[in-house]
Amino acid sequence: MTIRNKAVNIGHFFEGDKVIWMILFFLCIISVLEVYSASSNMTYGKVAYWSPVLMHGLYLLVGVGVAWVVHRIPYRYFSWIVIIGPLLSVLLLVAAMFTKGTNGAARWLSIAGVSFQPSEIAKGSLIVVVAWLLSVMRDEKGATNNAFKWILGIAFVICGLIVTENLSTAGFTFIVVILMMFVGNVPWKQLSVLIGLIVIGGAIGFSVLRFTPESTLEAASDLPGMKRLTTWAHRVRNHTAMPDDPMMYDLNTNPQITQAHVAVASSGIIGCGPGNSEVRDFLPQAYSDFIYAIIIEELGLVGGLFVLLLYIALLYRAARISSRCDKNFPAFLIMGLALLIVTQAMINMMVAVGLFPVTGQPLPLVSRGGSSIMVNCAYVGMILSVSRYAQTCQEKTTA
Repeated sequence: MTIRNKAVNIGHFFEGDKVIWMILFFLCIISVLEVYSASSNMTYGKVAYWSPVLMHGLYLLVGVGVAWVVHRIPYRYFSWIVIIGPLLSVLLLVAAMFTKGTNGAARWLSIAGVSFQPSEIAKGSLIVVVAWLLSVMRDEKGATNNAFKWILGIAFVICGLIVTENLSTAGFTFIVVILMMFVGNVPWKQLSVLIGLIVIGGAIGFSVLRFTPESTLEAASDLPGMKRLTTWAHRVRNHTAMPDDPMMYDLNTNPQITQAHVAVASSGIIGCGPGNSEVRDFLPQAYSDFIYAIIIEELGLVGGLFVLLLYIALLYRAARISSRCDKNFPAFLIMGLALLIVTQAMINMMVAVGLFPVTGQPLPLVSRGGSSIMVNCAYVGMILSVSRYAQTCQEKTTA
């Protein structure tokens, strides 16, 4: 009887969808194991071998606490983000433009000693705004024409401020916005025109980055907002290099791509086991942008597939929860946040296995990084908050 009561109390403590809680815990466990292994090059020659993983574990612990606090907040209070989110995002993104960035990218701000990426806040705020607009600007056919215009205008402003320093973040965030408009029944005529323009613009941009002479790109990089132009071009050209081009696998010019491919190719079905990676000491950003390559090397194709399925399960559960909501705002909100996390994860994993150009996107809830963990845990908390509401809706229908 006592054991049963304890189980009930634990279930009451972690409210919301239990599958999503399990997904969060599994990702955190994998994160601790793989960050400890992948960060060995950070501790080489130092006495504090456990320092990186202990700090990372602390971030994860606080992140789970953030998710728990946020999941206790009724979803309706998230609509306040619509008022302050976009304005705060614009101010932070503009402020970040005047900071001295890493590798030529001004992505970070430091306030009261706490460093974070304004884009993490901006993309979440944009998703909340889009969900709210899709819920209030509707008729019997779906979202109205005005909803499309407002969403497009706000998305252009926020993604436009992100794109100069972080093309990949701006790109996948805008893709999530389009997917949300598709789910929200935005008029197909407007959506198809937008998609067509994006495809044409993407083809032009790809051609410019792929075939424009290096000297021209360097000259153009002096223009406002174009200082990352040569970096984008190098990444596109490296990705589109012919497989028989020896420079593609040169450790001096492409150490990330080369070592990531080595890690994946040597993995096998079950991998070499946790902590036994041979590539981690040679792969830059092994604990962040390329941690999925280390996961595959150590846990094999089985482990890599398991991580992939965790993100797919998160999206599936979000879709199920969305269908149970009797109001539009929570339904669109949970889908938008799940798409945001899963899309970023897919991009990270595709980069690690060579299916996408290098982007610098961390693997959500797994890669090492304090601000990224906190923000993504807050997103999970919002998803769980909506799941709590969906449970009450289901109880009403079955009562």
